[in-house]
Amino acid sequence: VQLQASGGGLVEAGGSLRLSCASTRRTQALAYFRQAPGKEREFVARIKWSDGSTTYGDSVKGRFTMSVDNTKEMAYLQMDNLQLEDTGVYYCAAGVVGSYSYWGKGTLVTVSS
Repeated sequence: VQLQASGGGLVEAGGSLRLSCASTRRTQALAYFRQAPGKEREFVARIKWSDGSTTYGDSVKGRFTMSVDNTKEMAYLQMDNLQLEDTGVYYCAAGVVGSYSYWGKGTLVTVSS
């Protein structure tokens, strides 16, 4: 499984970005993790291909929305009301919920004040 992530960039606080993740093969779930400078990797969100069910990390609930396009084997992470603490490298991962074996290269999200 190969994953191609895109969509990162620079945005002002309160703004929005949408990340995309293209997968060459469908697994049980796709997830996003992020890592801020000097911090450990943090779970952001995941979605199951089968029913579109989602789970979000506490810090992004109500602001981020993950979705999939089954026709394109693409997943999206819509990020609204971005805050300074959302800055970091965002990684797309695929596999079984709770155990993601496949990881894409990260995409940098920078939120400025």
